[in-house]
Amino acid sequence: MKQQFNVVLVHGAFADGSGWQPVFQLLTAKGYNVVVVQNPCISMEEDVAAVTRALDAQDGRSILVGHSYGGAVITQAGVSDKVAALVYVAAFQPDEGESALDLVMSAPDLSGGAVQAPDANGFIFFAREKFHSGFCADLPPDEAAFMAASQAPVAARAFAFKMTNVAWKVKPTWAIVAGQDKAINPEIERRIYKRSKSTTSEIAEASHVAYMSHPQEVAAVIEAAAAAVGKRAVVA
Repeated sequence: MKQQFNVVLVHGAFADGSGWQPVFQLLTAKGYNVVVVQNPCISMEEDVAAVTRALDAQDGRSILVGHSYGGAVITQAGVSDKVAALVYVAAFQPDEGESALDLVMSAPDLSGGAVQAPDANGFIFFAREKFHSGFCADLPPDEAAFMAASQAPVAARAFAFKMTNVAWKVKPTWAIVAGQDKAINPEIERRIYKRSKSTTSEIAEASHVAYMSHPQEVAAVIEAAAAAVGKRAVVA
């Protein structure tokens, strides 16, 4: 009997959960129960709590998917027994004692210095004038302009959080490299996904928002993860 998993989608910094809509539509059309988490982006602890609440609310286990900073969140939250597998989409995948910030600083910045210094409240933003070129170059300019104006800032302390849980060491893991990513240097993505021995694919022409510009490919990887862990569960 085929095992059907839930899918829990986690957004990253400077964006909200609405960007997952194309992937949501593709997966729900295939019969998956899909939930999109809205991270508060105030601290890693609060983001992990938001993901944990979403996982706990599901009937059965889930494929947990993270984009960008959301990859750090699912790394910390994904040790839950409610998680069957992890999928990283142009996402950070820190090791124990490592932060998303550590990974950012491990390779040249390709965004042109788009991430601004923390404001008086400790939140960081992506410069609006660089949002299209540095964050979502393969989306239409008007869509990029709206995303820049409605971006979800993230607390700098969340980016600096050092992992205490490392879910990719204990869960089956898939990953997607965005070949034209300017927000996370693709060399970082390739290096960390090789380190974790993730089942990795690359969308050569994709910007940082591969889940928006190439939803079919992203949905296909999520389905592949669900099929693989479902098969393992049946064999076990």
